[in-house]
Amino acid sequence: MTRPPPYSPMDCERYSELELAIVRRRALRLRWIGRAVTHLEVVYPEDLRTRRHGEYLVLRDQLHRRRFLRLDRITDFSELGPAEVEPAAKSRP
Repeated sequence: MTRPPPYSPMDCERYSELELAIVRRRALRLRWIGRAVTHLEVVYPEDLRTRRHGEYLVLRDQLHRRRFLRLDRITDFSELGPAEVEPAAKSRP
């Protein structure tokens, strides 16, 4: 099993944008790289945590599964307004 690359911190301004999205309870359109595959999903950020020498975004996906995503895997994100979220996805826990 290969070890993940060393953690590379996220830019402070982008980190602050994640914090604001959490406080505002806004969905994010999030793009990240995982296992050599690029993912693009609408997610619901819940918290930011530090563990195992890295920082993580705690989120819920559209199936309401709780997930932890290492911040240096995120390549892009944008906050979505209420009109941009699909009706089925609005029933956030």
